[in-house]
Amino acid sequence: MPLDPTRVGLVTGPHPVTWTDKDSLLYALAVGAGQDDPLAELALTTENSEGVAQQVIPTFGVVLGLAHGLPDVGDFDPTRAVHAEQEFVVDGPIPAAGEAHVVTTVTEIWDKDPHAVMWTESELVDAATGRRLMRSRLGAFFGGAGGFGGERGPSPAWSAPERSPDLEIDFASRPDQALLYRLTGDRNPLHADPVFAARGGFDRPILHGMCTYGCVARLLVNRLAGGDASALRAMAGRFTRPVLPGDALRLVVWRDGEEGVFRVLTPAGDVVIDRGRFELDRPEAAQDARA
Repeated sequence: MPLDPTRVGLVTGPHPVTWTDKDSLLYALAVGAGQDDPLAELALTTENSEGVAQQVIPTFGVVLGLAHGLPDVGDFDPTRAVHAEQEFVVDGPIPAAGEAHVVTTVTEIWDKDPHAVMWTESELVDAATGRRLMRSRLGAFFGGAGGFGGERGPSPAWSAPERSPDLEIDFASRPDQALLYRLTGDRNPLHADPVFAARGGFDRPILHGMCTYGCVARLLVNRLAGGDASALRAMAGRFTRPVLPGDALRLVVWRDGEEGVFRVLTPAGDVVIDRGRFELDRPEAAQDARA
C-alpha cells in the first residue's frame, strides 16, 4: 500500500480551530505539569490563582495545528503509521483561549523502500488579528508504504556535543498518561487499545511521542527560561524509540547561549528523542537560569 508522491504540494484548509482555557490547562496537565508538585507550575495549570497569569506551553500550538488530522496522501496501514519528527517556531505567546485557522501543505514524500516518510508544514493564524501564531513541520513514518520509485530524501548528520551535558533532568510519566493525553485531541487507538497496539507489534499501548515532546518543552521552560513559556521560541526532535506510560526518562541538554540541543534517554541509555534542538527568545534566559 504505497503513498502517492503526486500529493506533494497538496494544500488543505484553512480549517477553523477553537480552544478555551480549559483546553490549554488540560494540555499542561497531560504533559506532566503539576505532577511532582501541584503548586510549582500554577501559571500552566490554573487560570485564577492570585497574582499568577495563565501561560500556555508552546507545544500546545502544535496540537491545535493537528486538530483536523493529516492530509490524504494515499493508502497505508494505520497500525504502522507513527509520528516520526516534529519542529515548530512560534511568533509569540499562544493565547490561553482563542480561534485560529490552520493551513497545511504536504512538502515532501520520500521513498524509504519498503517504507515511506511524509513531511507537512502547517501555519496557525489567529482568526481575529491575522497574526501567525506558529509554523510547524511534521514528519510521519509509514511502515510498508514505500516502493513507489521515489527519492529517498536527505539524511542530515547530527551528533551530540563531545562534552558533558549542561543539564540533566530525570522525569517520568504516570501509568495513565496516555489516557489523559489522548483527551487533548490525538485519539489514535495505538495509545489506548491493546488489540490495536498488538497489530502494530507492541505488547501494550504506547505513549504519544508528542506527550514526551511536550514534557520536554515544559521542562525547558521551567529550567532554562525561569518559567516564562513565551521564551521558548523553537524546538525540534526525532522520535526514535517507543515509550510506555510510566517509563522513567532523562532529558540531557547542551546549551550555547540562547540555543541548545538535547536528547531524551531511557535509564539504560537508549535514545527515545534524538536530534533535539531548541531556541530561547531571550539569550539571558539561557544564561541566567540555573538547574
